[in-house]
Amino acid sequence: MALVVDLHAGRDKGRRPSLDLLTALVADDLARVNALVLKNMESQVALIPELAGHIIAAGGKRLRPMLVLGAAGLCGYDGGRHIGLAACVEFIHTATLLHDDVVDESDLRRGLATANTVWGNKASVLVGDFLFSRSFQLMVTDGSIDVLAILSDASAVIVEGEVMQLTTANDTETSETAYLEVIKSKTAKLFSAACRLGAVVASRPAIEEEALTSFGLNLGIAFQLVDDVLDYSAPEAALGKAVGDDFRGGKITLPIILAFRRGNDRERVFWRHALEELEQEDGDLERAVALLHKHGALADTMERARHYAKLARDALDIFPAGDAKAALLEAVDFSIERSH
Repeated sequence: MALVVDLHAGRDKGRRPSLDLLTALVADDLARVNALVLKNMESQVALIPELAGHIIAAGGKRLRPMLVLGAAGLCGYDGGRHIGLAACVEFIHTATLLHDDVVDESDLRRGLATANTVWGNKASVLVGDFLFSRSFQLMVTDGSIDVLAILSDASAVIVEGEVMQLTTANDTETSETAYLEVIKSKTAKLFSAACRLGAVVASRPAIEEEALTSFGLNLGIAFQLVDDVLDYSAPEAALGKAVGDDFRGGKITLPIILAFRRGNDRERVFWRHALEELEQEDGDLERAVALLHKHGALADTMERARHYAKLARDALDIFPAGDAKAALLEAVDFSIERSH
């Protein structure tokens, strides 16, 4: 079991962590990123900017592009390449959201109807493909083979993660190891690439590039594990989607893996009926939440998230103190303590 650690040493414990420090630090650059995103969403095919604009206008934390900008700041970069690369990362992320919602048959995203609900699956998939294509055009514009290698690899690994998740879907025998491989690929890889880009554009030494790669990877794992918990515990208004979506879709996440492994035969029959066969009745979600609490599955998933968050914080030890480092460290704290 992962060690519980103090993630908040040196921070004012009376203030709830947020992304405010990071947002303020990169505000000017993020405005340039948003403008570039809007410019590159333009198309003579009216449906493309309409549909893409729907999901982008819905908000979101913009955490991944902000990680590119924050990492570049941490490395002392004073050029302009990070703007295009942050936009590129945002396009990759948005494309995966459009595809995810189709695969998961989701109805809500950030409190609004998903694009596939409004325009249908075909349009969502094709506009997602358009955004992927735009991201590669931005990579080419940057002109760096190193950048192209990092982001093309990340794009391929993300899709591999999506396919791996399909193979584990509705399979209650999925191991914790197999699940961690899924989220490393599906979620953490883009976090890792985003942070690594900050060192690459600044031409920093390998040790700093490796440190930021590790920071992003472990932050991404922690972020996804918290998402797994929130799906069973967050207020729906804060979450921006229906609580229990993972359960209704038969998605196997770490809390389920832990509860299934620790449960008795009768409980395992329940999980198999509900998640493998999707035979769900009124009250089943409440029973599932009760079982997750009974076996400490939500609490232990949070313990693991804190462990990976500690690894992320440790990765930044080689960098000197400063505003950029403080902002990135608080982003780790936010990722653990957030309610959405």
